[in-house]
Formats: sequence, structure tokens, C-alpha cells
Amino acid sequence: MGQDLLALIGKMTPQFSKGQRLIANYMINHFDKAAFMTASKLGSTVGVSESTVVRFASEVGFAGYPELQRALQELIRNKLTTVQRMDVTSDQLENADVLAKVLGKDIEKIRRTLEETSRADFESAVGCICAAKSIYIIGVRSSSALAQFLSFYFNHIFPNVRLINTTSRSEMFEQIMRIGPEDVFIGISFPRYSKRTVQASHFAARSGAKVIALTDSNQSPLAENADYVLMARSDMVSFIDSLVAPLSLINALIVAVGMKKHDEIARTYDRLEQIWDEYEVYEKRGEEAGV
Repeated sequence: MGQDLLALIGKMTPQFSKGQRLIANYMINHFDKAAFMTASKLGSTVGVSESTVVRFASEVGFAGYPELQRALQELIRNKLTTVQRMDVTSDQLENADVLAKVLGKDIEKIRRTLEETSRADFESAVGCICAAKSIYIIGVRSSSALAQFLSFYFNHIFPNVRLINTTSRSEMFEQIMRIGPEDVFIGISFPRYSKRTVQASHFAARSGAKVIALTDSNQSPLAENADYVLMARSDMVSFIDSLVAPLSLINALIVAVGMKKHDEIARTYDRLEQIWDEYEVYEKRGEEAGV
């Protein structure tokens, strides 16, 4: 239902029961909070039973309340400010075991990522990465850590990996100006989506490069021009983004590419081990250090 959900609820309000109208009015006026409330919590907030909330979800066309809740979350995913994020999640984490709550949510996000990521897109992305002349990677703000991680390992595998790392829009386009049909562009962005990453993705697509989007849904602006969409759940935890599922997906991507490039990687790491040993890159312990 996407952007029309609140309009639909408003249109249906006159035909609702008294209790359902209370739910509808709260959702329309406080959808940012309702999106993260359980059915029980929403019911107690507006003064109706949990079963009334569940029936309301069915009334507006959903199989159950969790589906309605996810639709609300998708609606606001890219709209909340950092302050609003803190307000929305304070009720969820207050008086809770924060460690268990946050890790539990991350486990759920990895599970949903495994269910929702297209195996066909994943395999196709691996194939075009392995065949690319040059690989361009961009991720800014919180996604920059993911881009750097991916770039670090891809640089061990491929000779032409370019991490686009700049705060200037003009410099960004200067770094990708030579991208072409033989190249691959990997854009990484999650709500709130980076305008620079989306613009770079559009440029890469117009230049004929294969575009891989690592994002959270097919409704992401990064998915518009992507040849392959790798979806990872990245819901907010208070004022920060949870990047556990995206990082896990990137791990899988690196391993899958590595398996296809096994012989090259073996030679690369054999050479690297000699360099690391010669220049004492890593601390030696125990017998290795001659103790």
C-alpha cells in the first residue's frame, strides 16, 4: 500500500467502529510512534483491546497486525530525523535489557535478510564483479564503514578497485567519470538514503556500467537504476543504524567472490604473508616470537 496507507485509513475512518476510529486517528496523527508499537501497546495507548487492533489490521487489508506495522515502518523509514528516532525507540528500550534487546533485533534482521535477498541477484552480482575491468564502491556517512570493509577485501582479490571517498559532490563525479560498460558500480545506502550515493548510481547506470545496489528494499531510490539489488535489513536502534545484517551480506558476497577467484587469492595471500612477515606487520606471539 506504501504511500497510500494513511490516505486509505483516513478514507475508511467513517465506516470504522468507535474503537477502530480511535486507532485510525492515532495512526494518522502519530504514525511515527504507532509504527513501532506492539498491538498490545497501541491498544492500551488509545484505550481499546489488543484484539480490536488486530481486527483493525484485517479491516484495512492486512493478514495481521505485524504486516500493518511493517507497512507503517516502510512508510516512515526515510523520514525520521535523528531526534525523532530517539523519541520513537525510547519506549522500546526503556527498562529493558538493552544488550538482549539490541542483539535480538539484530538476529531477527539477519534472518529476514536471508529470507528476502534474491539468490538470483546475488549470484549474478558475484558473476559480474568477477568479470569486471574495474570495481567502483561508494558508501557515505554510516555506510562508509561498509564500503571500506568491502573495498579492503576486494583490493586483495582484484587489481582495480576504487573506493569513492569524498565529501565533495564534484570530486565524487571526477572519481567516477571514466566508469564504463566493462565496469561494476556498487552503491551502499540505507535510510536515511544518501543523495550523493543515489546520484553516483544514476551516473554509473547512464555510463553503461553494471550497477549493484546494497540497500534495504526495492523501494529504495538506490534500487531504481540497479541491475542487481542485494537487500539487507537495516532498521534503526535509537539514534544509530544497525549495520549487522548488511555487513553479514557483504561477508557472504566477499566469500562467494573469493570462491570463484580461489587460485588468484591463494597466490595473493601467499605473497602478502611474505610481505607481512618481512616487515613485521603483525605482532608475533609465543614460539613465533622466539619466546
